[in-house]
This record gives sequence, structure tokens and C-alpha cells, in this order.
Amino acid sequence: MAHVTERIRLVVLYGGRSAEHEVSRVSGRYVAECARAAGLDVDLLGITRDGRWVPPPAVALEHGAADDALPALGDDLPTVSVDGALERRPGESPVVFPVLHGPFGEDGTVQGLCEMAGVPYVGPGVLSSAVCMDKPTSKSLLAAAGLPVARHMVLHGGDVSPETAADLLAELGSPVFVKPANMGSSIGVSKAAGVAEVAEALSLAAEYDERLIIEEFVPGREIEVSVLGNEELRASLPGEIVPGGEFYDYADKYLNDTAELHAPADLPAEVTDEVQDLAVAAARALHVEGLARVDFLYDEAASPGRRFIVSEINTMPGFTPISMYPRLWAVSGLDGPALIRELVHLALDRHHRRSAHTRTER
Repeated sequence: MAHVTERIRLVVLYGGRSAEHEVSRVSGRYVAECARAAGLDVDLLGITRDGRWVPPPAVALEHGAADDALPALGDDLPTVSVDGALERRPGESPVVFPVLHGPFGEDGTVQGLCEMAGVPYVGPGVLSSAVCMDKPTSKSLLAAAGLPVARHMVLHGGDVSPETAADLLAELGSPVFVKPANMGSSIGVSKAAGVAEVAEALSLAAEYDERLIIEEFVPGREIEVSVLGNEELRASLPGEIVPGGEFYDYADKYLNDTAELHAPADLPAEVTDEVQDLAVAAARALHVEGLARVDFLYDEAASPGRRFIVSEINTMPGFTPISMYPRLWAVSGLDGPALIRELVHLALDRHHRRSAHTRTER
């Protein structure tokens, strides 16, 4: 890992235009608090729902205020303008932490901006972020790498007809999961059985993306593993989600407090080793560096090689106080401040490594 002698200034970028704006607000506060506890200088830069980049005092800050508002993150935390965020000051290394979930932040867009500006940033790069955000593409690459994924079909919302729901059920069985191709936090996701339910689920998913993915139902326990590193990846102890409802949806994650989160999961040692190895393999297959959370479905009664199905890879998982990514590292030996410090150094390490390559014609 690169040796850093300059003072690190962490710019926490939070909010965003996606439907996961609310989650990002909470994640931003947690990251900022952990970074300060780790001894880092912290600046805050928010993105409103309508896409404006502003320091928090420039907008209403109360939770639940107007749609374009951002949350109060603490009066004692300094804020910064866009120009200030990217400014290089003597003796200082700026690093951007884009705690943005979903489109317009987790999908390679902000990562590309940081690359163009030559600023180090936390999390995977442009390609990996875009690939992992797009569920059909990520599943294709995982399958090509020999990793188990659920059977699925991909549709364009404009191609849905009155016969589509019945055709999907005939191909994939019942029930199915219907999802927007690009979205996180289970937003727009439905578990549907029967033609009427599937048709309604397709309509809901199409509100969030023009491409839809429909997956077969895979029975099993929901297991998650946190991954950390650049060229050398390591996996946390696995955790388990026990949903409070039909599946682990947005309300279960952030509103109802009905899901049970077990960290670590109650798994035999050899099964823990297996899922950790699969998590690293899945991350490598999608060129992940920095961090990711890899989600699995675990059916202990399934045939060998199919006990674990890779559900998805999240390149900027929730960083709220109850989120599984930091919780799993906490039970694996890295508390919040130590985790943020390592993520920042991984960002600098990758930036220095990539900067060593010639980018212009000789």
C-alpha cells in the first residue's frame, strides 16, 4: 500500500439523484463521524435530489424537508464547495468518498468525474461500478467466470405486452423476482406469483428503469460477505439477513426494523470458508477494487457447486450504523474508524498505482 506523508482531507459526497437519496444521507453522516474519529480532516459536499452540488448550509437541512433537501450532518463538520472539494492544497491529499447509492453515483458516473479530475476516490473504478450496478451485465460476467447465478430473463419496459407475465412464469416458474436492471436497496423490486402480480411488478419496476430483470425464485438463506482490498482482496466473516417479510425489501432495511441481522452468520467453518472464497472470486470476476458487498442465497440441501448462488454485488453498500458492510468488518476486527482509514489508503494506493502509467502520447 502506498506510503502517504501528506495530510489526508476526506471529502464525503452524499445525497444524490437516485431513489436511494435517503439512505445516502444517513451513510454520509456515519462515514464523516468515523473519518473524524480516525483523525482525518473531513469536508462535506451534498448532491440534492435535483442534481445540484451544494455544501449543506446552502439548502434546508431538516430530515424530511423538501425533496431537494439534504440532512444536517452536524454543525461541527466543515462543508466545502465543488471547487474546494477538488482543490489541491499544499501538504494535503484530497480523497473523495462518494457515499452515493444507486444510479448517478454508484454506477461509474461520479467515479468517471473523479478520474477526469485526477482525484483519488474510495470504492471500485468506473468499469466495475458500472458493471456491478447493471444486474443483467453482472450476471452474464459472473456466469462466464463459472460462478452460479439464478436463471433470469431481461426485458425492455417498452416490450412488455399482455402476454409477457404468463410467458415469464412459464419459463421461470412461480414465484419470480422482478427488478429494475439498475437500482439498489431493493427499490422497485417485487416477489410475484401469478399473472396479475407479475404484470403489476413489471409496471412498478419500469418506473425505475427502462430495462427489467426477472429472476427465478431460489429458496435459501440470505448470506452477505464484505470484501476489502485492491490487488489483494480479503473477505469478512459472513452475515445473515432474516427478512421480516416476504423478502429483504427497502422497508425491511431502513424503516420497519423487523429484519434480523446476524453478524457473523451461524455457519459451519467449512461453509464460511466456501462463501468467503466465492465472494472474492465474484469480486475479481467483476474487477472490483476497494470495497464491495457480495450477496448470496444459500441452500444447504442443494447439489455441490449450487449451495451458494451469487445474488448481486454492491459496490457502495450502505454505511449506516446498522448496515451489514461495516458490521461485518467490525466482527472481523475492523471498527468503523479503522475501516474508513483503510478504505482511504486503498483509494490513494490505487490512484498512485494508476498514475504511474502514461496517459498521453509520448
